Amino acid sequence: MKVTIVGCSGSFPGPDSPSSCYLLEAEGFRLLLDFGSGSLGALQRHTGLYDVDAVCLSHLHADHCLDLCAYHVVRTYSPDGPLPKVPVHAPADASRRLNAAYAMPDEPVMERSFDFVRLQPGTRRIGPFEVVAAPMNHPVETYGFRVSHAGRSVAYSADTGESAELVMLARDVDLLLCEASFVEGPGERPDIHLTGRQAAEHAARAGARSLVLTHLVPWYDPERVLADADAGGYRGRTELARSGAVYDLG
Repeated sequence: MKVTIVGCSGSFPGPDSPSSCYLLEAEGFRLLLDFGSGSLGALQRHTGLYDVDAVCLSHLHADHCLDLCAYHVVRTYSPDGPLPKVPVHAPADASRRLNAAYAMPDEPVMERSFDFVRLQPGTRRIGPFEVVAAPMNHPVETYGFRVSHAGRSVAYSADTGESAELVMLARDVDLLLCEASFVEGPGERPDIHLTGRQAAEHAARAGARSLVLTHLVPWYDPERVLADADAGGYRGRTELARSGAVYDLG
């Protein structure tokens, strides 16, 4: 099981990374967790343009889903003609919202390229992966994921404030990709995003074996986010997400 960070910038693409997108591979199957703005370009450094087998969208904010519109162009208008549909596991209303983003709100354009499957809490099989979805603490319908294969596992927080569900998703995982959008200080907004300290606290409660701080918003110094995580009581390996980083979980 291999995990590649395609994009890890929070809220909008940064100078060194597109928005959220994570490539998980096992047994020749390629699953994307999120497909945020700017990520299609960087994805081509890591896999073939036509080689995505399935997509999970955590929620429908642009920095987590918008490049699915660009990928529709790839799969519909390739030189060899339309390609087979890709399953897209997504929250309710995903197809309508993405058709609107593609400027065709009243036509099922995206359905030419994708089979939309309604996400709900629980476990499903996607290719060789067992995928558990759980609701996160965010202002819109949002799911975090636990993806397992051959005894290895990775948890992805998506966007969330403090969340007991995230602790359960991440219980004893090999790798926790946890958002750390905010820095410690006055004026923190609850129930929307985490700080580095809060991300580390969730990792500690879950017993995650390693922690990668992601969804890093470009206007904050990432080293400050990492320093905040030091106060979270987590004793495992902690590092900042980086576009292009690869984690081979064996």
